[in-house]
Amino acid sequence: MPMDQIERRRVTGLAAAVLAVALVAGACASQPSPASDAPAPSGRGSLAGVCPSTVVVQTNWFPEAEHGAAYRLVGPGYRVDAAHKRVTGPLVDQGEDTGVRVEVRAGGPAVGFQSSAALMYQDPAIVLGMLQSDEIIQLSNTQPVVGVVAPLELDPQILLWDPKVHPDWHTIADIGQTDERVLYFQGSSYMEYLVGAGILRRSQIDGSYDGSPSRFVASGGRIAVQGYATDEPYLYEHELKAWDKPVAFQLIVDTGYPNYANVLAVRADQKARLSPCLERLVPILQRAQVAFVRDPGPTLDLIVKLDEAYKGGFVYSPGLARFAVSEMRQLGIVDNGHDTTLGNFDEDRMRRLIDIVAPIFAGQRKPIRENLTPGDVTTNEFIDKSIRLP
Repeated sequence: MPMDQIERRRVTGLAAAVLAVALVAGACASQPSPASDAPAPSGRGSLAGVCPSTVVVQTNWFPEAEHGAAYRLVGPGYRVDAAHKRVTGPLVDQGEDTGVRVEVRAGGPAVGFQSSAALMYQDPAIVLGMLQSDEIIQLSNTQPVVGVVAPLELDPQILLWDPKVHPDWHTIADIGQTDERVLYFQGSSYMEYLVGAGILRRSQIDGSYDGSPSRFVASGGRIAVQGYATDEPYLYEHELKAWDKPVAFQLIVDTGYPNYANVLAVRADQKARLSPCLERLVPILQRAQVAFVRDPGPTLDLIVKLDEAYKGGFVYSPGLARFAVSEMRQLGIVDNGHDTTLGNFDEDRMRRLIDIVAPIFAGQRKPIRENLTPGDVTTNEFIDKSIRLP
């Protein structure tokens, strides 16, 4: 199972334990939203004749706030295909119809936990796939893709703990000075980094985490557990009645693991053909992320509606969705890059990540492409440097 899907599996188990019953679907495949009043495409805003008539975006999980840029593209008049867990509608840029359609597909359990890269190589209709940057590096030798925009500046992956039980834990390094157990999903590359860097001890890590909060609760908060800053802190405090109190955490990225999450990428062998499209589409995605952060309400409404319609066991409440956006802004998970541009890649950061994960994957007998460089796996050539958050 690909690394990013292993890590995201925990949401289904946790949501089921939290709420137990899935929400009732509020939409169906044959029921469109109200007709679009967007103006006809014109000038630079038009993607007609430049991009495929339907721009297909394959995400890596069920709809959630971390996918806001992709779902912001979906304009009025969309249709929900609950059976295949996808939504299709006019692709809009700042309210204007671009002349093509966008189809956003759910990932994770919806596609048997296949990686977006694997799906892109199975289905050439997929224009953009959503992957972690360490996953892109991992697949560079077998299913090469190139990241073209990074809607998230930081990976929201965390380790969490009970601050009352462990008042002396302020960072993940503090956990490593104890013998307390750390639960995580087996195969997570960041954990190999934490052990290799001496931040945690191999004797204390436990790769048997199944996504359920039961072991954390049963321990009385003595153990640490992996999660996401955009999910578990809200779920544990507000929706998990068996816990019902705050947790503390640190972002993995703050330990020196410089991963990008939810990178939108194209197949490496399709990049040249798609370049004219990407020159216009990537800035639209940058603007979509800025617009989403400024006014997330409409997109969050769509995201929650889709999760209800898909009936996939992933329960995503409006409260959690709003928390996720707030947390992303507060923690800098969505933010401008090192040079004040939103969505671009830092070459030095990617070089550090390659240096970190290359020996990890070699040790797992999954060697990456020989002499891999940041330019082999990410590019800023389609980025509009003027687009930024205020």
